[in-house]
Amino acid sequence: MMTEIILVLFYLLSPFLILHLCHKFPFVNKLGAVFVAYLLGLIVGNIGILPESASKIQELLTTLTIPLALPLLLFSANIKQWKSIAGKALLSLIIGISSVIVLIVIGFFAFKGKGMGELWKVSGLLVGVYTGGTPNLASLKMMLNVDSDVYILTHTYDMLISTVYLAFLMTIGKKFFSFFLPKFNDDTSEEVEYTNGKDPYWGIFKREIFKPLLKAYGLTVLIFAIAGGLSLLVPRNSQVVVVILTITTLSIIASTFKQINQIEKTFESGMYLILIFSVVVASMADISRFAGLTPGLFGYITFAVFGSLFLQVVLGKLFKIDADTTIITSTALICSPPFVPVVAAAIGNRKIILTGISVGIIGYAVGNYLGFILAEILKNYC
Repeated sequence: MMTEIILVLFYLLSPFLILHLCHKFPFVNKLGAVFVAYLLGLIVGNIGILPESASKIQELLTTLTIPLALPLLLFSANIKQWKSIAGKALLSLIIGISSVIVLIVIGFFAFKGKGMGELWKVSGLLVGVYTGGTPNLASLKMMLNVDSDVYILTHTYDMLISTVYLAFLMTIGKKFFSFFLPKFNDDTSEEVEYTNGKDPYWGIFKREIFKPLLKAYGLTVLIFAIAGGLSLLVPRNSQVVVVILTITTLSIIASTFKQINQIEKTFESGMYLILIFSVVVASMADISRFAGLTPGLFGYITFAVFGSLFLQVVLGKLFKIDADTTIITSTALICSPPFVPVVAAAIGNRKIILTGISVGIIGYAVGNYLGFILAEILKNYC
């Protein structure tokens, strides 16, 4: 019993250690909290120290963390503010999402039978993470019942390839795309101040912040309960899908209320649960099985990332989307909103930050729907 208690405490508290290391050491912060969480989980899960009863605890935590994280992540995604996406930015968003989906579909047929089982599930994961982000990837793992080893390897390759992709955009991307795309129009977007310099988790336990957060936590539990109740009305094999999509929909609706949307640190609270999920899932993966999963997967993900960027540039040329808007839209979709200010600073244009963050938030909201729908369609071609 004591070993089980220790394991639960490890899973629940390890993100505190990870976030502290990210705050204290810049090189750890550059790796990213999610990456460190996966690394920690892989080490703990593969050195033979987990008790035999670990699987029950792991299953319980993976079942709870994502449904509870989703509302907190989406409460800040007020659809009423999506009207800030207009003109070329809206067109760039549509082109960006379409490019991701088209290349993932093409890649599915190109890499099918290259040593990867259930590639349709991987395709769903990629649509989720490249229109939204890690929360969508984690949600779709549950919705599609993806094997933990496949999930970890997919996300590991995603992080490696995305690093190369970001390096390209932040160095020669703007200069390269400027040969083909129009220059940015200074009148197309407001300049906003946005900084990631301050630790986003700082002050979360201050009374003036934590007390309103308790309301958000209460609403999160209520939404989870409603979704769970509705899932009892459908067959067992569809219950997880109903839970996730119901939570996503109700959370987006809740985000339209000012009293919910303006509560501070809801997103950070959700990401803490994502970190717990990441440690747990990584500890469930068996590294010895990775060798049999790798053929073609790295190529598929590379094809999806850089192929979608290429198609986005081609369509951007056709529809006269400027280079800066194309770059920031692709960044928001492929890498998620936290990377938007970084890339905007690298290409010397802070005026596109609002556009990029808005695109990324929309991606978070639609990623679960798009990933699940496409996976179910591609399942018929396996």
